[in-house]
Amino acid sequence: MTGTPTLFERIIAREIPSDVVYEDERYIAIRDIAPKAPIHLLVIPKAVTTRVDEITDAAEMGELWLTAAKVARQHAQDYRLLVNCGAGSGQMVFHTHVHVLAGWEHGPDSDTL
Repeated sequence: MTGTPTLFERIIAREIPSDVVYEDERYIAIRDIAPKAPIHLLVIPKAVTTRVDEITDAAEMGELWLTAAKVARQHAQDYRLLVNCGAGSGQMVFHTHVHVLAGWEHGPDSDTL
């Protein structure tokens, strides 16, 4: 870790409270505090990378997506997995994470993410 820890690093270190819905040795999943869907979770690798495209190891990338799908299936049958990569895409916390969005009765609104 270099510089000031990100919000997610502080959550992982338990310096900031969060609603943890899943955790293992490499990942933590929490409820988003400003949800864009009835179910809005964040799957966060404990290893620090700023953007998903910084992950160059195929096994590590695969594990991220497998974990996100596992967490999603624990909360909904139908879901969306989303990654924002960089400020111009809407990324607000510069620590790689996957959004799990679900819970719409008739699918997401067109203006939702």
